[in-house]
Amino acid sequence: MKVLIEEDNQIVDDEIIIKCNKKNYIINKIENYIKNMNKNNLIFYKNETQYFFDINDILFFETIDNSISAHTINDIYIVKYKLYELENILPINFIRISKSAIVNINHIYAIDKNITSSSLIKFNKSYKQVYVSRLYNKSLKERLKERMKI
Repeated sequence: MKVLIEEDNQIVDDEIIIKCNKKNYIINKIENYIKNMNKNNLIFYKNETQYFFDINDILFFETIDNSISAHTINDIYIVKYKLYELENILPINFIRISKSAIVNINHIYAIDKNITSSSLIKFNKSYKQVYVSRLYNKSLKERLKERMKI
């Protein structure tokens, strides 16, 4: 993929044009990310305190007790979004892995494959683990292969 940036001091409003042969997953994620850039400032909650930190510190999001938990290496926070909303605004390194979880592929250390049920994802420098359902396993593998190319 080529990236071309042209600076022109005559332009009043910035414009982004994406030229592609055919829209694919990466192009769609870039489009959604750009459209939602101003919404990407997620606020994380723990008890009565609000936290602001880099979204890339998140290992995964999961549904627990009708709320969405954001897991970092050492902690758990709550976000006030639904999973489908997060799926649309998160950067390209996040992918849905089950009906109840979205994972940051940049933190995946290993996947314990299980032929008869869900596979288990392990993360760098963390004891935390999450399951990828068989339905989402193929798309996760494809994204991990794409990550190796980038």
